Amino acid sequence: MRAITIAALMGAVAVLAACAAAQKPDADSLDAVARDYVALTLEIGEREPGYVDAYYGPAEWAEAAKAQPRALPQLSEGAATLARRLVALPEPGLDAQSRQRRAYMKAHVAAASARLRMLQGEKLSFADEAEALFGVRPELRPLSSYDPVLARIDALVPGEGPLADRVAAFRARYVIPKDRLETVMRAAINECKARTERRMTLPASETFTLEFVNDKPWSGYNWFKGGAFSLIQVNTDLPIYIDRAVDLGCHEGYPGHHVYNALLEQTFVKDKGWVEMSVYPLFSPMSFIAEGSANYGIDLAFPGHERTEFEARVLYPLAGLDPATAEAQTQLLTLTRELARAEYTVADAYLAGRIDRETALDQLQKYSLVARDRAAQRLHFIETYRSYVINYGLGRDMVQAWAERQGPDHWKTMEQLLASQTLPVDLN
Repeated sequence: MRAITIAALMGAVAVLAACAAAQKPDADSLDAVARDYVALTLEIGEREPGYVDAYYGPAEWAEAAKAQPRALPQLSEGAATLARRLVALPEPGLDAQSRQRRAYMKAHVAAASARLRMLQGEKLSFADEAEALFGVRPELRPLSSYDPVLARIDALVPGEGPLADRVAAFRARYVIPKDRLETVMRAAINECKARTERRMTLPASETFTLEFVNDKPWSGYNWFKGGAFSLIQVNTDLPIYIDRAVDLGCHEGYPGHHVYNALLEQTFVKDKGWVEMSVYPLFSPMSFIAEGSANYGIDLAFPGHERTEFEARVLYPLAGLDPATAEAQTQLLTLTRELARAEYTVADAYLAGRIDRETALDQLQKYSLVARDRAAQRLHFIETYRSYVINYGLGRDMVQAWAERQGPDHWKTMEQLLASQTLPVDLN
């Protein structure tokens, strides 16, 4: 009788254990965290317009985020929970690809946490903010360190009056007439695309639409819509210089933002089903890679003297400009590129309240060598996007240095970068 009772008890325990195992939720996974990360990002986007730069995941997820977005404190708690879940995933169970995937999500969750703190009133210094959001701490050099560059430009553009005014007058000779703007822009984008297609494999269905807009803080923008389709917008608030045609064609299009997003969509969302790549949070390490690679893509597509040659042969005649003057502008632009990071120092002081608006405009004019209206447009960008400005010049320099260390085939390296979960820290 006792033996039967013990056997019965043992059987009951086994049944209970089996039931408990059946009822126990599945172990956490990168896929599960990724799904919740997308939800978090979409909900932050409901609390901060513009936070979500692109989304091409399931429509019902976006609808759910819109219908019931958590409040900022609850979103912060959600980000903290995601961070803990990523740390808790067992290391032995992850291969190299999965470890990089986890690192990528950890970095983006950390950036989301920082952005949520900012939205709730936390104040960060310019460098602290840049590091928290984009994963890179910029060097803030004193403006006086750029004076030797100004001296070299002064010798190139002699004359009376402030150097910024002289450079602005010089540059005015290179404005694309409005009635020729679309023709010039399309010719530039077509060449950027042709050069990219010769060296990279693009999704078969990729395409874009070009629009001209006004009243924006930026000069150009790529809105990736999914399905390998982008809307490229060019802001015509101010006259557009001839060099901006290639800049925008490569940066916003080929091999820049359009290609980057299309390859991420193809590689991760379609081929692997990694849903975290279906959403692009603007204030994240993703933007450092996006902007840096897009700027580097200009030099990659038009190495050496090829850009000046193409502009003089094709774009200048289309714009009704004198091709014989192309080389003079190239010399100036080569020098002004060395001033690109001066605006970080200006932005740092202005956003911290150490200088007023007029002083910031004065400094942007002097060290960016632009007219007052362009300085005002750039300050508007700084006011809107703050430390995001580091992603352009510093991003380009870091991507270029990294690419050149990988070997001689820079196009192959670029394609691998654009179709990867590379983080800014991986560029070091």
